[in-house]
Amino acid sequence: MQKFRQLFPQISARRQNGSAHRQHGSAPRQKGSAPQLRTLRADVTASLVVFLVAVPLCVGVAVASGVPAELGLVTGIVGGLLTGLLPGSSLQVSGPAAGLTVLVYEAVQEYGLGALGALVLAAGVLQLTMGVLRLGRWFRAISVAVVQGMLAGIGLVLIAGQVYTLVDARAPGNGPANLGGLPNLAAETAGSPAALAALAVGAGTILVLLLWPRWRRAAEVLPAPLVAVVLATVAVLVLDLPVARVEVQGLLEAVQPPGGADFARLAEAGALVGALGTVLAFTLIASAESLFSAAAVDRLHDGPRTDYDKELMAQGAGNTVCGLLGALPMTAVIVRSAANVRAGARTRASRVLHGGWLLLFAAAFPAALGVVPIAALAGVLVHAGWKLIPLRELRPLWRDHRGEAVVLAATAVAIVATNMFEGVLLGLLMAVAKSAWETSHVHLEIVGADATGERSPSGRPIRVRAVGHATFLRLPKLLDQLEALPRDREIELDLSGLRHLDHACAAALTSWAEQRRPVGAVSASGGRPPGSTRV
Repeated sequence: MQKFRQLFPQISARRQNGSAHRQHGSAPRQKGSAPQLRTLRADVTASLVVFLVAVPLCVGVAVASGVPAELGLVTGIVGGLLTGLLPGSSLQVSGPAAGLTVLVYEAVQEYGLGALGALVLAAGVLQLTMGVLRLGRWFRAISVAVVQGMLAGIGLVLIAGQVYTLVDARAPGNGPANLGGLPNLAAETAGSPAALAALAVGAGTILVLLLWPRWRRAAEVLPAPLVAVVLATVAVLVLDLPVARVEVQGLLEAVQPPGGADFARLAEAGALVGALGTVLAFTLIASAESLFSAAAVDRLHDGPRTDYDKELMAQGAGNTVCGLLGALPMTAVIVRSAANVRAGARTRASRVLHGGWLLLFAAAFPAALGVVPIAALAGVLVHAGWKLIPLRELRPLWRDHRGEAVVLAATAVAIVATNMFEGVLLGLLMAVAKSAWETSHVHLEIVGADATGERSPSGRPIRVRAVGHATFLRLPKLLDQLEALPRDREIELDLSGLRHLDHACAAALTSWAEQRRPVGAVSASGGRPPGSTRV
């Protein structure tokens, strides 16, 4: 028991407090005010930290997605005030995520800003439906390699696009075009003083993001993204650098609920299939990222565990409201969630308060966004995209599970080469194929055959026992082994060791047996001439 208390001091303390409460009756009412005040103080402090982390990320994701900066704040506000109140995960924080930036940008370019709300609304309703059907837990069955590959692909595409924003240039388009245009971008940047100034701002932002966390005491008070953006903004104002800055429209002006024309545009024959694919991609990626984030956040604290179905419904409710407001889609964000836990949050009040701070900031200080350089926000997103690539996990994954590493790399490359939806589908298909291949183990135990194929002195038949799972994936190897057996010997094929025999293997084995059985062979109960097959 002493060892248990040393390993889990908080649980032991809770049990002791509970025993004291039961012994002293009404005393806890007087003594409970202090813990409640400490909990409230911790939640308020954590909410301020998360707010400071969320502001630059919300604005940066919105700008990178090609929508007004205020819409990123709207999604963060909904993620705090609505999703934060709903049951599911107690401490993870929701808002616009870098993981959906590329997909949102492509959707806005394809269907227009007005249709974005309709797409997000449909994804939210689909998430709610899946939560009601209790499908949230099934997202845990998605291969981790596919999720990591998805995030890696998003990170690569995000970095390739934001490199252009670092120098106040416009990206050509999709992933391959952005990568192919980098040499020309470097040449143009070298000859442009304005582009070099923007590059200096962006590079300085990335440098601060890398160095600030090493100053632990300061990083506990002020998060690195906020410090990096503030320092970049001050430098631009003091030096009067000719760099692009965030365009401000105002919170109410930026909110554009989808109308009937937007739904009609998506329902057109030429756009319907693509729109449905975008909705499915929003749903799959937002749900998977949120629920995997919940699993990660659960490992950071000892509070209540996540109810995956309720969390999926909470995310669906948030995305439904974001869609009605024409804002960005939301997911649970591991960066903000981890900051919330490390700042000492105790209850969901911290994430609700963070949404209140975002609303206060957006309503009272909208002009503050107009002085922020876009290159600084691009630096924040380049850093965020780099952190999406699981570089540390690649080497041990390749060493221990090479198949998983191949799935991860293939998913990432497919997303860069094609698009988000097709890349994730390819990754899922590869993961299923890999699992099917690994589980379809079958081998033959052969008794009674020697290297020369000569008949044994006793004249006994060769006994072949098949063991494992016989599926079509292993059929070529299985038939090669059977065909290599001597043709002048009687063979007894035993299938009792198979735990699974699919139709393809059953048909192939039956055909092999018929080919090996000569004309005039007698039944199994009678004598058999050489070369006959007994199955």
